[in-house]
Amino acid sequence: MTTSSFPTFKYNFRAPGSQVEGPIQYAIGKTVLGRVLIGRSRHGVCAIFLGDDEHALQKQVTDAFPGIEMIESQSELHRELSQVVSFVDKDAADGIIDLDIGGSPFQQKVWQMLCGIPAGQTRSYREVAEHLGVPEAVRAVAGACAANVLAIAIPCHRVVRSDGSISGYRWGVERKRALLAEEAEQ
Repeated sequence: MTTSSFPTFKYNFRAPGSQVEGPIQYAIGKTVLGRVLIGRSRHGVCAIFLGDDEHALQKQVTDAFPGIEMIESQSELHRELSQVVSFVDKDAADGIIDLDIGGSPFQQKVWQMLCGIPAGQTRSYREVAEHLGVPEAVRAVAGACAANVLAIAIPCHRVVRSDGSISGYRWGVERKRALLAEEAEQ
């Protein structure tokens, strides 16, 4: 299934629960939000991680895809890395970025819903759960956001607490705050 709320990304959802086809090539670059690591499987970019430390980013991608061979491929991923950096820094990328998205059936439903939230807007965890028809699943929605391995491409930064306050974000609350502020200005 493919959905897209951004012309920059092509959302390719794998069969729920299926594993990424390795090996995963990865590359690290710099953005206005700090370092970024992208990982690419045979089917597209399967990881976008934000952070401050290259070693921590490498550990995150290894932990997210246990048992999958990781190959540093800075030169081979130059195009995709440049596209992601450009999207993070300028909200525009040259061309379409194919994404390879896994997850459970529920996670995929959450992530698809998040991709429909326009830039500059937010939804509460409760609103996401209600939209999915499972109002009691607020914690499961938060868990799906925490499990997201495609920073910015799947915009879990647009999900906030019911009172509008900013809560946890896998890549840091300050990054979430900066992303929301940038989108509000557009």
